[in-house]
Formats: sequence, structure tokens, C-alpha cells
Amino acid sequence: MRFPVASSAPVPARRGAPRDANGLAAHVWPEGAHRDAQGRLVVGGVDATTLAERFGTPLYVVDERVARRRAARTRAAFESAAASIGTSATVYYAGKAFLSTAIARWMRDEGLAIDVCTGGELAVALAAGVEPARIGFHGNNKSVREIDRAVEAGVGTIILDSEIEVGRVADAAARAGRVQRVRLRVNSGVHASTHEFLATAHEDQKFGVALGDAVRVGRAIRSHDSLEFLGLHCHIGSQIFDAAGFAESAERLLAAHAELAAVAPVPELNLGGGFGIAYTEADDPRPIEVIAEGIAAAVAEACGRHAVPVPRLAFEPGRSIIGPAGITLYTVGTVKPVPIEGGWRHYVSVDGGMSDNLRTALYGADYTVRLAARTSDERPSLVRVAGKHCESGDIVVDEDWLPHDVGPGDLLAVAATGAYCWSLASNYNHVPRPPVVAVADGRARVIVRGETEADLLARDAGLDDHDDDADGVTA
Repeated sequence: MRFPVASSAPVPARRGAPRDANGLAAHVWPEGAHRDAQGRLVVGGVDATTLAERFGTPLYVVDERVARRRAARTRAAFESAAASIGTSATVYYAGKAFLSTAIARWMRDEGLAIDVCTGGELAVALAAGVEPARIGFHGNNKSVREIDRAVEAGVGTIILDSEIEVGRVADAAARAGRVQRVRLRVNSGVHASTHEFLATAHEDQKFGVALGDAVRVGRAIRSHDSLEFLGLHCHIGSQIFDAAGFAESAERLLAAHAELAAVAPVPELNLGGGFGIAYTEADDPRPIEVIAEGIAAAVAEACGRHAVPVPRLAFEPGRSIIGPAGITLYTVGTVKPVPIEGGWRHYVSVDGGMSDNLRTALYGADYTVRLAARTSDERPSLVRVAGKHCESGDIVVDEDWLPHDVGPGDLLAVAATGAYCWSLASNYNHVPRPPVVAVADGRARVIVRGETEADLLARDAGLDDHDDDADGVTA
């Protein structure tokens, strides 16, 4: 299909036209991703055309080797940085980014603990064979049933998110005849984002307790014989590219930590996660080793100022491990050139959308898209990759460039979709959720089965009704 050729193409604010609309930026795509002699995108030794033909589209693809290497590298970075200041570190994989039994086993095998935040995530981790003592349980509104289950399972740590949870977890542990290890989540008042952080006096959010209440609630935790207080926890944001925000947060937390440590030991400090990744060529996160070293140095300095021993450290990365390991494949259905000031934007509609990647609609997230089954020498054209849903905000890639001859039937790949895409997926418009395929060493296998329309109908209890008063109630 040929599109209108404008006299001048508008340049989007975030990125200009690339020299080569077929290029694969190494820091955006999974490590080792390349094009073969036919121009096909190859991930984990398997080309995109083969994946689409075998499993269909939309399709989530995760490079197992990349995920494992990133997990091992992250663990090594924080363990080394902690050792340099005379302590140790535990790295929890944040399951909310993407959790399945296969992913949980990969993380376990690479020496990571697992962070969960619901009963469902806990069930997945346990089903995967993760040792309960290596699980941390988050959540701002854990039900009594979830708390009981976590305690009975022997979960290593429960993160208390409110004063109410202190009593609930203490009661559950007492009934189970256990001493439950806990951390207290605190709002440090530091908000970190991609390139900057903002330190404020107050925190208006649903998570944790106010910094000014941390000592008092910590003392309340210690008043229960069924609880063991490990220390404070904080999470300052997401998609963070350096250590500055963590350093500020550590300084604030350690002031409260020192006050609690004056009465009894506080063995641990958990600084959360939120480490960023490159979604586009313009993104430039610092290497995880640099971030880890920066955080460790800041913790050591703050401990010196507050005259407290350096505690054990804990971290909870998710996106930075699994995000770059994943891509999503789509098939183009229609292409629609739309005139805009200075030229044209081509709306490229695919067979998925906000049901398999909600982040663009929810957060205004930015992504990179490329042709996956071929290359083209055509000039780059500005595109917006749209989904098939009945929403004007159903956008997968807001702005990027594809060769001018992109058309129906083309296979597209969107990079860095390993985190928060499958996790946030839905059945909006009764669209079945896609499968997840793991690739490694030239082989592909399904690790999460895709849904069918029959699966959706199987949950529709209305199909069980054979007359209007099947339940004894008439209109």
C-alpha cells in the first residue's frame, strides 16, 4: 500500500526520524536480537515469522537467557556493592512486573527471592516450588485470609503497610504458633522519576505509613511477641535511571532506623525497586552496577552520620530484569494515513491493543516498534500503532517511525514489553489474552497458555440458564 507523500514530515517531540527504520538499538531490544539474512527479527535464536506462524499473534515473547542473565547480573551487582560497605544484600524479584511459574523458577534458580503482593501471586510462587522463606508479601490491603495463608505457608517476610496490619499479622502468627518476620513500609517523601527526584515533606498515597509515624509504629510491632521486626521498607517510584533518589530516601529512613536501633537492633533496610530500562533509543539508564554502588555508598555515609551499624540491604527489582527480555508480536490489519500539520501520520492498526498492553493508555508509556518479518529500503514514515479496541485511547505505540511501505499483513515487533504488559492484560471487548512463549537457544515453548473465545464463554454462567426462572425467580 502506498501512502500520500507530504512535502515535509512532522518530527515528533520525543524523537526524530531515524536514519534506518529497520535498525535495532542494542540497549532497547533483547540482548542478542538481530535480523537474519531474510531480514527477519530473531530473538533467542528463533525468528519472528516462525513464532507468528506457530503461535499466532498477538504474541508475548520472552528470551529466557536474557531474563536469567539480567537476574544474575542484578543480584551480583547488589551483593558486590553491599560487600564493599561491609554488609550483605538480598534481591527480591518483584513478581508484579510479570509472574508465572516458569518466571518464578528462573528467578529462584538465579539466586533471587520473590516479592508478591496478592494471594494469587503467592499461589504462583508456591506452585513454582519457591521456598516460602524466600518470599516477601507486600500489599496495602491484604485480607485476613491472605495474611493467614502467608503465615501458615511460612512466608519469610510480610511487609506491614498500615497500623491495622500490625495487629492482624500479630494475631495470625499467634494463632499459628509462629513468630512472623515483618518489615514496615514507610513513605519517605521522596518521589523519583526517570531523570529527577522530588523530596517533599508529605506523602499523599495509599502505600505505607508516614515517615513521622515510623518510630511509633515500629515500637508497636515490637510489643507483639509473635512478630519479629526486621526493619523499614520504602519504594520511591518507577523507571528510575540513577541512584540519587535512593540516596535521599535512605538518608531519611536511616534517621528513623537510628531511633529504633537505639532501643534494639534493626538488622535490615529495604530500599525497594523501580530501576528503569530503555524503551526508546533516547532512554539512557545507568548500568545496574553503577546504581548499586551509588546506593551502597549513600547508605554507608548515612549510617556514619547517624552512628548506626550498616544494616543488611534488600531490593525489589522487577521491570529492570524482565522488561528488556520481552517483545510483543502483532499483525497489521489496516493502515490509515491521517493529515496533520506539516505532513501525515499513518495509523497502523494491529490485532491487539490495550488488552495486551495497557501501559500506553494508562501511563502515556513510550515504546519502539519495528517490522519483524522483513526489512525495507523505503523512507521512514511517522506512525501511530493503534489497537483494535473500541477506544480512541487504544494506542500501543504513540509515535515512532516505520518504513513507508508498511501495510496489511506485516508483522510488527514492539520492544521492552516483558514487564507490566501480561500482568495488566484484560479481556476488554471479549478479546482473549495472548499466550506467552519463552525462547532460548533456538527453541520456543509456551509458558502461559493463551485464551480462546471458548475460554471466555466457559466463565459465562448465563449459558447454564435454560429458562427465565432457572433459579426460581421470575420477572
